Amino acid sequence: MESAETVKIQPTVKRPRAWRSIVLFLSIVGPGFITANLDNDAGGIGTYSQAGAQFGYGFLWLLIPVTVALIVVQEICVRLGVVTGKGLGDLIREKFGVRITLFVMSALVLTNLFTTVAEFGGVAASAEIFHIGRFVAVPVAVVVVALLALVFDYKWVEKIFISASFIYLTYIVSGILVHPDWHRVALATFVPTFSPTKAYLLMFLAVVGTTITPWMQFYIQSSVVEKGVKPKELVYSQVDVVSGCLMTDIVAYFIIVACGATLYLHHIYAITDASQAALALAPFGPRLAEILFAVGLLNASLFAGSVLPLSTAYTVCEALGFESGVGRKFREAPVFYSLYVALIVLGAGAVLFLHVPIFVVLVYSQVVSGILLPVIVVAMLFLVNDADLMGKYVNGKAWNAIAWLTAVVTIAATAALLVASLFGFS
Repeated sequence: MESAETVKIQPTVKRPRAWRSIVLFLSIVGPGFITANLDNDAGGIGTYSQAGAQFGYGFLWLLIPVTVALIVVQEICVRLGVVTGKGLGDLIREKFGVRITLFVMSALVLTNLFTTVAEFGGVAASAEIFHIGRFVAVPVAVVVVALLALVFDYKWVEKIFISASFIYLTYIVSGILVHPDWHRVALATFVPTFSPTKAYLLMFLAVVGTTITPWMQFYIQSSVVEKGVKPKELVYSQVDVVSGCLMTDIVAYFIIVACGATLYLHHIYAITDASQAALALAPFGPRLAEILFAVGLLNASLFAGSVLPLSTAYTVCEALGFESGVGRKFREAPVFYSLYVALIVLGAGAVLFLHVPIFVVLVYSQVVSGILLPVIVVAMLFLVNDADLMGKYVNGKAWNAIAWLTAVVTIAATAALLVASLFGFS
């Protein structure tokens, strides 16, 4: 009798719990996955492509520690948001005061301006493949970005862009089909290499800066706050973060492999136009490779270009106490709208009127992100280790060690780059 009752009871107890967990996870999942796709924006694609073209497989090893650091940094942001119910900018103001907040926000705006330039640069680069001039493509992109951010329902737009983001998977296929020397790939993955040259240090900072983009930490924390995730549901957001980070860096890994096995071997060490970068997708055929690259780059540019200026305006206004929101009129939120418009106009204008090679803009914008990263990470560490703020959710020793090491290494790379520039290392 007892065994029969056990057989009857077990399904009614276990199945609802399993289904409830799945449904709960699906309701919470999103910020990590979306952030991962935003991370592979125009600057990311351009930087990883240039890394593979210029150094072959030489930066594959860096993606392992950077992925670990990305998981740690984004998990800290998610935990801060879930436990406090506040955005990162708001917490920085409360913890450090207005002066330091103003410094951090000024640096963030400057960095995000460079990144916005990169997004519109991505639009121009993708348009080149279809022989459309930047003076046509970029103004049209400005209108599209404004409509996506201010008029259309963000959730609807988000689904479209996330679906289109699966085109990045073509890099994984291409990385396999170009038949790289897998022995060299494995060696480059697990045996670090280092070169104390300006070019190497620039690319080091660019790879770190484009993978752990400072503005994305503000974005992911705001996302979990907006979703209203509770501390008891934190584990689901942590799974979301880990899966998203792994996805974005697997794509990044194969972009480097594909470019290392094609561009680098064909001695195209400096990418100057989108058609060269598209050669990484060579197994799909010359014209199809160009189309795939152009569509992927355009998708990344428009998605990030619509989110980045708006997210920046929200973050700065939140941190400094100004009114914000697209539901408000200009006279009700003048700082919010002025900052939003300024980022778009200056970003698009730089691409149109400053005759700088687009792929140089893509890479250098990520270098600037890498230089700002330690400031954001250190601020986060002080917040997450505040027992009065976080209670039992403060950082553990391992998380602290990884986060501090990320900040220290990035500071050291910035200092080394400065020395290399001053003393004229090649």
